[in-house]
Parts: sequence; structure tokens; C-alpha cells
Amino acid sequence: MKPVVLLIGKLRQVISEVPRQLDHLPVNWLGAHDHAEVMHQLENEPNIACAIIGGSLPDDVRGDLVAMIATRRPDICIHVKDRASGPDAMAGFVDRVVRMQFVQDRAPA
Repeated sequence: MKPVVLLIGKLRQVISEVPRQLDHLPVNWLGAHDHAEVMHQLENEPNIACAIIGGSLPDDVRGDLVAMIATRRPDICIHVKDRASGPDAMAGFVDRVVRMQFVQDRAPA
């Protein structure tokens, strides 16, 4: 069974496009855009192994999400993307995180 990566971000086009760009990686993808969607995914998908939070969300929201995920699912690794690199860098960040955690050969394809 493939691990599940939960992508969390404000920009829907980024959250929907990243899995398409990285569909060659050995993971399944879920997306969420707000607290309610994150909560729903955490409650309904026991195979989430990793959560990646984008840089477009406000810092207080990102902090709340980290606390919520860590409290409800302490088994999930949480990664928070920097803000400075912008939304175009999300795919590269996600690629590096997924390779680091789930791919034996970590060299980019």
C-alpha cells in the first residue's frame, strides 16, 4: 500500500496541480484548503503518513494546522514550506520531501 501525502494550501490550483506533476512518485495524494478539510482528511484516511503545508496560508493558520495535526495524529510527519520561494516552488519542495521520506533512490527523475 502506498503512503498517503496530505497537501494543505490556500491556492487550489497549486494543490490540484502538484499531484499531477508528481504522479510518478510512489504515494497517493490528498488535498485540503482549510481546517475543516484537514480535519475531514485526518478522520477519514488512516494511511496519511505526511502532511505538507504550503507557504501561502497565513502564519497563524499554519501554526493552528501544525498543532491540530500533531495533536490528533502524532504519527504524521509535518513539513511547512517557506513563504519566500513562492507557489511555483511548491512542486519542487513536495518532490524533495516525498523522495526524502518514501523513495529508496532519492535522485530526481
